[in-house]
Amino acid sequence: MAADGVTATQDTAGAPVAAPGVKVSARGISVTYGEHRALRDVSLDIHDRSVTSFIGPSGCGKTTFLRCINRMNDTISGAKVDGELKIDGVDAYGRTVDPVALRTRVGMVFQKPNPFPKSIYENVAYGPRIHGMAKSKADMDVIVEKSLRRAGLWEEVKDRLSASGAGLSGGQQQRLVIARTVAVDPDVILMDEPCSALDPIATARVEELIEELAQGYCIIIVTHSMAQAARVSQRTAFFYVDRDPETGRQYGKLVESGLTDDIFRNASDPRTRDYITGRFG
Repeated sequence: MAADGVTATQDTAGAPVAAPGVKVSARGISVTYGEHRALRDVSLDIHDRSVTSFIGPSGCGKTTFLRCINRMNDTISGAKVDGELKIDGVDAYGRTVDPVALRTRVGMVFQKPNPFPKSIYENVAYGPRIHGMAKSKADMDVIVEKSLRRAGLWEEVKDRLSASGAGLSGGQQQRLVIARTVAVDPDVILMDEPCSALDPIATARVEELIEELAQGYCIIIVTHSMAQAARVSQRTAFFYVDRDPETGRQYGKLVESGLTDDIFRNASDPRTRDYITGRFG
């Protein structure tokens, strides 16, 4: 288990570098909204072809950090991100990086299913179409079917692809959103409490899907459910709320991260142990 969340080696100059298999590498990430500091000095490596869960009490910066990875914080007025964040060794905040192109590589699934007001087919085809991924209708048909199969939804909707995506159940809508996300073949999939609006049966199906997708993608999930984190993730990062001694204002910070089994059974920090065992949060 790594202190301060870093699972890295050092280069010849002693600076931390990402360990093998790392997809996303963050060093000293801090986020401010105007004068308010929301997140402070987060350093964390996130591995490819696995699921990493972010856990912690409300207001601890989990979603704020998640939104750093696909630069969604750029859309918030007054937001500022400091530090270094790399995806496959490339600076995600580099001057030559197009945030729109980055968000194609880093897909995001939100708490509430948000299918477009289009047919099931067009929901999935939307991204590949605007990115020119299909040269013909036949090519697009292949992409749509493949994406719906990846999302475990094909058999349920293959005979009604022209029907509205809004007509699906909540769990089906969330899987449709996941199909829409994987249709553009991203490198990373971010999920912000993807099951919070779903019933237990739909939640179980989405969790199964997350495990299947992890064989080919780097998946990062924010969850308030300790049981869910334990079930679906290979690694877990615990965030907590701290207070600035000078201003008295709260901000989020990363306390520790590591293999999920280690975090849940033998956490290094007492705050992590207290949160996991339900003593607070």
